[in-house]
Amino acid sequence: MTRDGQAPAHPGGKSQDAMETTARDIEAIFRLERVRLIAGLARHVGDISLAEDLAQDALMAALGAWPRTGTPPNPGGWLMTTAKRRAVDLWRRRRMMARYEAAITHEIEAGQSDAHAAIEARLDDTIGDERLSLIFTACHPLLSHDQRTALTLKIIAGLTTEEIARAFLSQETTVAQRIVRAKKILRDGDVAFEVPLGEERAARLGSVLEVIYLIFNEGYAASRGEDLIRPQLCQEAMRLGRILVGLAPEEAEAHALLSLMELQASRFKARVGADGRALTLETQNRGLWDRLLIQRGLAGLATVTRLGGEDGVYALQAALAAVHARAAKFDDTDWHRSAALYDRLLERLPSPVVALNRAVAHAMAFGPETGLALLEEIEEEQSLAGYAPLPAAKGDFLMRSGRMAEARAAFARAAGLSGNAAERAFLMSRAEACG
Repeated sequence: MTRDGQAPAHPGGKSQDAMETTARDIEAIFRLERVRLIAGLARHVGDISLAEDLAQDALMAALGAWPRTGTPPNPGGWLMTTAKRRAVDLWRRRRMMARYEAAITHEIEAGQSDAHAAIEARLDDTIGDERLSLIFTACHPLLSHDQRTALTLKIIAGLTTEEIARAFLSQETTVAQRIVRAKKILRDGDVAFEVPLGEERAARLGSVLEVIYLIFNEGYAASRGEDLIRPQLCQEAMRLGRILVGLAPEEAEAHALLSLMELQASRFKARVGADGRALTLETQNRGLWDRLLIQRGLAGLATVTRLGGEDGVYALQAALAAVHARAAKFDDTDWHRSAALYDRLLERLPSPVVALNRAVAHAMAFGPETGLALLEEIEEEQSLAGYAPLPAAKGDFLMRSGRMAEARAAFARAAGLSGNAAERAFLMSRAEACG
């Protein structure tokens, strides 16, 4: 402390608190720019791992410079320029990729405000979004299905291997190995980082749709952390979905996915109470639902019908979301239609998670004992062994059946499996409500 009792200033005259605040601001900016930065760098260096390293170097440079100089007017351009400088230095040391050095160095040394625009323009692909270019590259046919999905969730959504493992119902070590192998395959295969055209684009579209929805799902029900919802992930997924619809306007499943995400996102404001705890569909204030997003979602479903895609995987899920969107109150929900839609979805997309959701719909339509019977068919499924929604659903069915002691145990087990603080608190409150 100084003689007047003030905290000593750091070099540049800033206090410890100010320095820490600046660091937090810089990291927040980096999170917003991270994907575009990696995508742009990957197109030049042809290596996702190297692009990640260069982006991280740029962050460290910003943490060292911006507290002294202030945040630049174009922070994204500053980070890109700095990362490219590091790339040039690396190429010089390794004497690699000499044909790129002169052009990139010229862009950097120009030092004019329009230099950043030139760099970004050069990075833009035919549809003007590097992130989508990176997704299509990560969904290259050289990669297996699991490798494509894991890599894109890691790079685009910034998820940890733990979060991706939850989405896959898989082991963390398995996911980590998939990501490492996928990066190596793309690097060794000299794959171009671009949005493909024609039949090649159509062949990758299914994987791209799946990845975008997984990004949305992680935002809609965060697997880790304090918050139930991570809206920035959902917004990014919907933004990419809208770009895809513009890219493939006659693709019914692209419209269906966007419709599904908009209908789900319409409930954001009502999903969490004032105390931060999750609220079920039954207890949500539907007056808080976003009517504009619902209108957009229903309009998207109408487009799906016009295109003849009602039986698509995303179309069926969007139709399920629309069942709730159309119900003015919980008691108006058409559970029989929901159960029928889940029957069709399970035929199209056989999976333990779909079977679990189907059991919930049937329990609401035909009674909790029906739901319990359907759960018995999937309780031994190994992939659901650590999946919190399974005991949570069982607890709900047991509670509705009046079997309170068993319900309490099921909710407590679900809470123990959950890695999200808000979800865990909600499940414990349900256990306590069982007496």
